[in-house]
Amino acid sequence: MSFREIAVTIRAVNHASAEFNRIQTDAESLTTRVKSLGAAIAGIGATGMAVGYIANQFGLLNDAQARAFNSAMMVVSVMGMFMRTSAGLAVAQKVYAAATAFATAVQNSLNISFGTFLALTGVGIGVIVAAAAAMLSFASSMNQATASVQNFNGTTADMQTRARSITRSGEEELYRRGVE
Repeated sequence: MSFREIAVTIRAVNHASAEFNRIQTDAESLTTRVKSLGAAIAGIGATGMAVGYIANQFGLLNDAQARAFNSAMMVVSVMGMFMRTSAGLAVAQKVYAAATAFATAVQNSLNISFGTFLALTGVGIGVIVAAAAAMLSFASSMNQATASVQNFNGTTADMQTRARSITRSGEEELYRRGVE
């Protein structure tokens, strides 16, 4: 192992360490946010149960409605308390990891499609330029051939019929009919 390979390895470890520290910081930040959200949801559930009890006392809800409403608010409160536990945090981090993995897959597919678009656009432009060059060359050749034929026709038209050494097939019959 050379000194250069060791230096590359050390740099890779240093970059990886910084990324691991960033991931740890993100995980701790997520933990704090999930605990805060769990506390807020538990508070909403507790407040909802109090509102249901007061609404039942004032006659706005009958006993069955108050029981159903309070049961729903207890579920909300329990969910909030669960989010504050380590198991709730683990579930939240797994959901976050899955969402991050999905977002990464989507971003990679967009990068691939954009790269493909750029490659195909470059190839497409190259094909168009090559086709234009071929058409220009063909048109130039056709113009030269047309000019040559016109020059030949003009020269042969000026010559007398009998002085020409080249005659076209069927030309004598045209002369006899008086077409020329």
